[in-house]
Amino acid sequence: MASKKSYVKDYMTENVISVSPETKTDEIINLMKESHHNSYPVVKNNKLVGMVTAFDIVAKEHAETVEGIMTSELVVANPDLSINDASRVMFRRGISRMPVVDEDYKLVGIITNTDMVRSHIERSTPNKVEYFKNTLEQLYGIKTVLKHMRVETDKLRPTQDRVYADELEGRTYELEMGLAEPAIVVKSGDRWILVDGHHRAVASSQKGYKTVDSYVIDLCQDIKLGMEKTADKAGIKCFDDIEIIDDDKHPLIALTESIQDQASKGDDE
Repeated sequence: MASKKSYVKDYMTENVISVSPETKTDEIINLMKESHHNSYPVVKNNKLVGMVTAFDIVAKEHAETVEGIMTSELVVANPDLSINDASRVMFRRGISRMPVVDEDYKLVGIITNTDMVRSHIERSTPNKVEYFKNTLEQLYGIKTVLKHMRVETDKLRPTQDRVYADELEGRTYELEMGLAEPAIVVKSGDRWILVDGHHRAVASSQKGYKTVDSYVIDLCQDIKLGMEKTADKAGIKCFDDIEIIDDDKHPLIALTESIQDQASKGDDE
């Protein structure tokens, strides 16, 4: 599965709420309360002329209209800019939202940090799936079928005996925000074996979600995988059999903090 190049136009939000330079500052405050957005493009004569943010309202001297507080020197993107280049620009400039304009400077969308995360997930997960798919085919001498589909949560057979509470909290947030990457599932006979994505699947179960977004590798026959045999021996049949570790942090987080602690001690010596 080749990784195709992605562009800003593939991930930007097109229906953007904008305001005009003549919009009253008090109206912007109310708009922010109602929409829960903290910044808006400013458009005049169908062209982007600025951005107004919550910071502008709080930090700058009060003005009756948006024109008096908006930022007019902007970093903007073209719809055909690659998503990688756009993310580099946003990171280096320290901005979380970037207006997207056409050659006439007409506002056509907006790209955010959240969109960048989503693009990364959609590009990286298929490569991981393809690697696992090829491994299964070589290991068992078979041809498999790959499908991107939603799998009923109750049908998933876990193969991992524990998850971490802090990681589970993060995955729950990602699910609520629509950012969770798909799980990887192997269909063997009539069984749906969860290979990767246990924190996501457990979070889905706890939230009462009926299905889990998944990449399904269908073996087109009944083969007992090694990880399934290991789960059998451990007595792992359903999500209730998975232990949630809440008195310890995810190993990668603990390792990161350990490194930071060591660095801190070195500075003190």
